[in-house]
Amino acid sequence: MSYVGPEFDPSQPPRRSIRRPLTVAAAALVPTCLAGYLVYQATSGPDGNEPARSLPASSSTSADPDAPSGSSSPSSSPSSGTGPSDKGKEKDKNDKDGKGGDADDNDSATKPSGGHPAANGPLKGKVVVIDPGHNPGNFRHASEINRRVDIGTNRKECDTTGTSTNHGYTEAKFTLDVARKLRTLLHKQGATVEFTQDGDRPWGPCVDERARIGNKAHADAVVSIHADGSGAGNRGYHVIMPGKVRSGSADTSAIVGPSKELGERIAGKFLSATGSAPSNYIGGGTGLDTRTDLGGLNLSTVPKVFIECGNMRDAKDEALLTNPAWRQKAAQGISEGIAGFLRK
Repeated sequence: MSYVGPEFDPSQPPRRSIRRPLTVAAAALVPTCLAGYLVYQATSGPDGNEPARSLPASSSTSADPDAPSGSSSPSSSPSSGTGPSDKGKEKDKNDKDGKGGDADDNDSATKPSGGHPAANGPLKGKVVVIDPGHNPGNFRHASEINRRVDIGTNRKECDTTGTSTNHGYTEAKFTLDVARKLRTLLHKQGATVEFTQDGDRPWGPCVDERARIGNKAHADAVVSIHADGSGAGNRGYHVIMPGKVRSGSADTSAIVGPSKELGERIAGKFLSATGSAPSNYIGGGTGLDTRTDLGGLNLSTVPKVFIECGNMRDAKDEALLTNPAWRQKAAQGISEGIAGFLRK
């Protein structure tokens, strides 16, 4: 679209030599108009927006090197474009067509107040650790997130950048928004909530550190929030639960049972709260999947699950994931699942 602004100076038609007296009023008008133009030129910008470059969709899936499905190696940044906090014209466009993530003004680069749990509530005394998948700054720290860490069964990359929608809305931004909404809901019920990261560190944490955060907190439940990056046509959510692992520093024997119950409750409540169907490509229609290759689960000593809230690379799921009202429903479903598990 062409732009005409203060700096646009169309050529003027040639003057015609007409010898007629100028009036005093016309003579006074010229400097007045010139002064007004100079003020306008000094105080106006092109249109208030920076040139926008949106983050292109990555071919990798979400979850950590703990990537739930079809993951690829992490990289310093997506193949082109800029980081997840870019704003400007693309933000305006996305907000209008419902495919942005800022319609609720929740910018993952700005850490909001975490709040405090209610003095009384059904979850008073319970500790929940929320693990927002990926960090918005991971793409700037290739060497750090590519470093391999011990996950018990083998070694994997510290973390990945996560995926994004085809319109550039990143998984890292999605997970922080849902996590913050979830924290608010759990606080209202009296639960103590801790985050593994809240957009308050430049990168990470690595998958092994995420597990240690939940363990150190003696959490009653840990939920890692993600969105998948599978192929178009693959839709729906699924909850990933730990399988039995006893290898190296990993021993999930004590958490397999309670994690399964936590996962089943979250899957059921997520369905009722969001209306989204269980995954049509993982879990055989149950919305449940068991994994033994994810460090975040293998190294946990407390009940823990992952939830893939949808597929960012499918247009229909994208429309849901980028909708603030739907993200609130997603948080509600996860909250109800956690509450049901903790109040049993």
